[in-house]
Amino acid sequence: MSAQNLPGQPHLAYRGKELFAEEVCLSDLAKEHGTPLFVYSKGSMLAALAAYQRGFSGRDVQICYAMKANPALGVIQVFAQAGCGFDIVSAGDMDRVLAAGGQAKSIIFSGVGKTRAEMRRALEAGIGCFNVESEAELEVLNEVALTLGTQAPISLRVNPNVDPKTHPYISTGLKGSKFGIAHERVVPTYQRAAKLAGLRIVGIDCHIGSQITQEGPYLDAVDRMLDLVQAIEGEGIPIHHIDFGGGLGIDYNGDTPPSAEHLWKNLLTKLDARGFGKRKLMIEPGRSLVGNAGVCLTEVLYLKPGPQKNFCIIDAAMNDLPRPAMYQAFHQIVPLNSREAELTTWDVVGPVCESGDWIGHDRMLAVEQGDLLAVLSAGAYCMSMASNYNSRGRAPEILVEGKNAHLIRQRETIADQIQKESLVNT
Repeated sequence: MSAQNLPGQPHLAYRGKELFAEEVCLSDLAKEHGTPLFVYSKGSMLAALAAYQRGFSGRDVQICYAMKANPALGVIQVFAQAGCGFDIVSAGDMDRVLAAGGQAKSIIFSGVGKTRAEMRRALEAGIGCFNVESEAELEVLNEVALTLGTQAPISLRVNPNVDPKTHPYISTGLKGSKFGIAHERVVPTYQRAAKLAGLRIVGIDCHIGSQITQEGPYLDAVDRMLDLVQAIEGEGIPIHHIDFGGGLGIDYNGDTPPSAEHLWKNLLTKLDARGFGKRKLMIEPGRSLVGNAGVCLTEVLYLKPGPQKNFCIIDAAMNDLPRPAMYQAFHQIVPLNSREAELTTWDVVGPVCESGDWIGHDRMLAVEQGDLLAVLSAGAYCMSMASNYNSRGRAPEILVEGKNAHLIRQRETIADQIQKESLVNT
């Protein structure tokens, strides 16, 4: 049977009229596990990782999966087995990495609000590096390390004031952002860090945002970072690794980000030209590794034509797929079983009691009540931000590997939701 691949989704293809992920029929998964249901392709994740590996071929580079994009244990396991490190932003993230087989020494701890308890746990575990995001954090981390009789390995996260040209909610490298240390304060902050007995300087870090589709912001950030490294080392403070963060975008709706392989080859050319080609490098990709590996399967509950809008009401909602409500984000929506019928314009919406509970506006679909749909590019920042709003249970997750489908998260029940709650005895 011939296969018709979906544009930008090499792991998804129609075989006849049925949509498959790798060698697995998605309709069969929806019937077995119910909907909403998230399905991830292991092959897609490893193919995305391979593009980074090709771009860094022959270089000393540690690729750290930014697990906030998708923290499912089964997903983390894929990258741990592939030799990746991990970028975390909480102690809970660290526990997930360790539970999935990752090593503490391969973890980078980012985030602007690390607590003393989190610092202590990370130091006791033997974490690889803290990306320090403020001068106040530097002092607290030093105190915590001294109480443990150890040194905390650190890099400072630089805010280079570079516009990543992305959604303002996911832009992190501008002067008005809460992230990182202001460019003009970086050298004096390193000088202060070098005097603190509880700290050991190992690197420098920069992350300018997410869903970046242009090469220019990365090149600007590289130049600013290398200028800082020269200035810091000019003060007699060695920098052992340079971390350029992540943020490379994916194709949601005709977006054309550079490939990871192309982008990093170009950035390495710049590093070579400035004499930094042999320096140890670190990067923190997340969305670009998992975003297009995932789909959310959902059932059409009702069709509700109207005088101004036609509503296609599905059983997936903003608690399952928060990106449209949060970022006005676009996700392709396609049928699991294609049919030849007249297309109608629909607003695809969920059952949650909010006007913001929409998944796609003005979509041309041939649908009937009871049909199954796939929301594409749902591997990143969907389940990781899912909630129990309206007391809805979070969806199960499936990892597809060739002909095999592994259940990596069971559907959440109401008993799961309320098990930590109590009634008041009166």
